[in-house]
Amino acid sequence: MKEIAFRDAIREALVEEMKRDETVFLLGEDIGRYWEGAFKVTKGLADEFGDKRVRDTPISESAIIGAAVGAAITGMRPVAEIMFGDLTTLAMDQIVNQAAKIHYMFGGQAKVPLVIRTPFGGGVNIAAHHSQSLQAWFMHAPGLLVAIPSTPYDAKGLLKTAIRGDNPVIFCEHKLLYPEKGLIPEEDYTIPFGLAQTRREGEDVTIVATMFMVGKALEAAKTLEKQTINVEVIDPRTLIPLDKEAIINSVRKTGRLVVVSEGCKTAGVTAEIAALVAEKAIDYLDAPVRRVAEPDTPIPFSPSLEKHVIPDEKAIVEAVKEIA
Repeated sequence: MKEIAFRDAIREALVEEMKRDETVFLLGEDIGRYWEGAFKVTKGLADEFGDKRVRDTPISESAIIGAAVGAAITGMRPVAEIMFGDLTTLAMDQIVNQAAKIHYMFGGQAKVPLVIRTPFGGGVNIAAHHSQSLQAWFMHAPGLLVAIPSTPYDAKGLLKTAIRGDNPVIFCEHKLLYPEKGLIPEEDYTIPFGLAQTRREGEDVTIVATMFMVGKALEAAKTLEKQTINVEVIDPRTLIPLDKEAIINSVRKTGRLVVVSEGCKTAGVTAEIAALVAEKAIDYLDAPVRRVAEPDTPIPFSPSLEKHVIPDEKAIVEAVKEIA
């Protein structure tokens, strides 16, 4: 095992898959020699693989994804980077009406092996146009897979699976996770989609948390343990497909559920997981489900206001104590 940062784990996955398969190439704004990516994930890759396989693009998200879809259906395996997840809105037709639907509408005759890497989340004071968490939007588009890694290990393993697969994948990366370090194996590995990870075993309350909120949930669990509340933390790792069985089995054990995710509360990730448990495991619940998410407001630029709206350990602790 070795310890590396989240961004370096993603870079390793890209390097290994580009060496393994010549049809894998990268495209996006400022990912090449001059800037090497807004978050330095693609640092050094243009020097290693050349400008044809690490392609700087015009500042047009619709062009980036449109070109990537065309490349994917004609035999390539593009990995497109959208500099900020908020800017996927400029390519939604290409994502949800083309990439997501082509395999179905052509009766399975065409495949779209496309990965769209993009950072979501707040916490860095860059205001409402660059701080959103829009993962739930892509859950609502049949045909897309949605990955939400929370550790370097998961980031590398899930990205390699995404690149090797034949489906379009929205690969969500939280900005605050890029410098976070963790252990990964020296040898090649992949992680299957639809397989959640239990980050902490517990008996009293289940917390299902996503992306950067996994760390917040684990910190909250330490605080609650001092108050004799034993929390289990489940990390779905992918939203589509979602490991429903892991969530339901945990709720059967604990009888209580708190769902934590960055993003607006209404019609968000927390709503979908809460609805799942209401449909499949309501007889096991000993208390109402609690959701911890952002209020339905744009992310403020003000550091103090941004901190106020993004869920934290205190909010998670309070939600658990309400039902425990």
